[in-house]
Amino acid sequence: MNVIWRNSVSCLRIRKVPHRYQSGNHPAAPLGSRILTDPAKVFEHNMWDHMQWSKEEEAAARKRVEENSAVRVLLEEQVDQKTEEKTQESSWDNVKTGAANCFSRMHCPIMPEEKNLGMKRCGSSDGPSRARSHFSNLDSEEHSEGPLKTELFPGSRATFRILEVGCGAGNSVFPILNTLQNAPESFLYCCDFASGAVELVKLHSSYRAAQCCAFVHDVCDEDSPYPFPDGILDVILLVFVLSSIHPDRMQGVINRLSKLLKPGGMLLFRDYGRYDKTQLRFKRGHCLSENFYVRGDGTRAYFFTKGEVHTMFCKAGLDEKQNLVDRRLQVNRKKQVKMHRVWVQGKFQKPLHLTQKPSKLVSPLLSHG
Repeated sequence: MNVIWRNSVSCLRIRKVPHRYQSGNHPAAPLGSRILTDPAKVFEHNMWDHMQWSKEEEAAARKRVEENSAVRVLLEEQVDQKTEEKTQESSWDNVKTGAANCFSRMHCPIMPEEKNLGMKRCGSSDGPSRARSHFSNLDSEEHSEGPLKTELFPGSRATFRILEVGCGAGNSVFPILNTLQNAPESFLYCCDFASGAVELVKLHSSYRAAQCCAFVHDVCDEDSPYPFPDGILDVILLVFVLSSIHPDRMQGVINRLSKLLKPGGMLLFRDYGRYDKTQLRFKRGHCLSENFYVRGDGTRAYFFTKGEVHTMFCKAGLDEKQNLVDRRLQVNRKKQVKMHRVWVQGKFQKPLHLTQKPSKLVSPLLSHG
């Protein structure tokens, strides 16, 4: 995930903050610049950038998807699994196969009684309706009553705020916090459906409650409040999360996230693209619907096209600033195996009011990439 963070948010130059998370393991070639020009040298590196598929390769991928989609999970089985899941944990729309699920990249056990743990710690404990009513008036209260109201929600003193959706155990959280450590006016929110994952983030030695709020949250539940009001976020990271959500719910999730952004705020998206090796590896009987699959552990995966991504985010009222297909060739040099990776990456901005100028902290995003 460090690579994804550097690709997506390295453009954020927050005063004295370095533009890239500094680690001791730098790639031998800059990201995106390793181009395969001599097919005979394909096994000299683990990954090649900007790969163009031949007609034969694309036809083979399409045929494989047709084959593994021919037998689908019965609708009755999907309904039964959803009903059992709602009873045990929440309305989260993942298929259960006996293994506990995470909202994001990793799999962590989820205890039903811990569902609202993060909300109680970071947000209001008075229930969804009261929390929403409380947060809806925060802006007017702060403007009318001055600094006395600055502690009404976590990060209320900050002038630059980021939310990572589906944070898992914090693979991106701590590189971001490291980047923001010299910017005390910034604040990071991070959430995950799995309470176990959120607890791992909070227990990490680098977690700083003064600059970060980790909380449990189900983005599919429209009645579940965030521990902050709408319209205050500068950046939202939505990385390999949307693909785990049922296609019928994706638009609602994006609409809700759009409301959290301030005018000029940016949503950074990255997820599986159509015909990625992950899609091609599914066996018959794991397809739920077109381009939507269930893994053996119960987690789900959808595979997007650039057009689908464009439509969803524009319907949510966001302007497209970037929308591209990232095609790479992953190589297993030991086994002499080549695998095509396909991801969709985009940047979508909430429109500015006619009288408002872009934030100095967000504006570098507009010209990056």
